[in-house]
Amino acid sequence: MPSKKRRIGDTCENLAVKYLFGKAFQILERNYRRKWGEIDIIAIERDILHFVEVKGSLFNPKYQHKPEDNVHMWKTKRLWRAIQTWIMEHPDYEDHEWQIDVMAVFLDLEARKAKIRWTKNVIIEQ
Repeated sequence: MPSKKRRIGDTCENLAVKYLFGKAFQILERNYRRKWGEIDIIAIERDILHFVEVKGSLFNPKYQHKPEDNVHMWKTKRLWRAIQTWIMEHPDYEDHEWQIDVMAVFLDLEARKAKIRWTKNVIIEQ
């Protein structure tokens, strides 16, 4: 049985996918994993590839935080490597523009609601 953290993470990723579907994105792949990195969601919208990192958190009105701040340097390096590998494995997309997005998903378990904050086209330094 998955841990509570894994269940929350899966719920947040499912909500992010549902949100992207609602914005007319096509989901190409989820949880693309290689030993050197992982991409949570790979989606396309109007010929632009979106490599989406999902960060989830339980909503707490007393504590305002930014889950996207947890995308640290080591995570960005792993993400960058995974993106380069995915593009090499999918030559049909090598000429597409692409960007990295971060979706912070806040779960309010008591109210059974979620809020999504989507930061588009983040810059990752190498």
